[in-house]
Amino acid sequence: MDNSTILLVVAAALTDPQGRILVQRRPAGKAMAGLWEFPGGKVEPGEAPEAALVRELAEELGVGVAAEDLTPLTFATAPVSERTLLLLLYRCDRWQGEPQPIDADALDWRRPADLRDLAMPPADLPFIDALAAFESRAPE
Repeated sequence: MDNSTILLVVAAALTDPQGRILVQRRPAGKAMAGLWEFPGGKVEPGEAPEAALVRELAEELGVGVAAEDLTPLTFATAPVSERTLLLLLYRCDRWQGEPQPIDADALDWRRPADLRDLAMPPADLPFIDALAAFESRAPE
């Protein structure tokens, strides 16, 4: 496997003060339309993952995030055609602005365990357990 067979994608678990995670629903006309996902997107050639996520959150949600406020949490892989999707999940609990569904049909805030009730892309599913485990370790 070489770098040309890996599709690098970043996603954010934006976490509000109540511990809820923001998810967005993919709009009609896009691959996997109607599924709920963590906001984010593809890393462009030569772009650092954190810079890509800062850019994607601005484009998709209209929020400003500082790269230093992104904490790596976990990753997942999944086959996509002839390539392997490598999806990096970052946790973020600080941003500027109110998230808007710029590139989505809808937004929803959910507790990690409640994410299991949503139809999500296969690559996002392993993140639910990681987020639930993180929540259970968090101090009250």
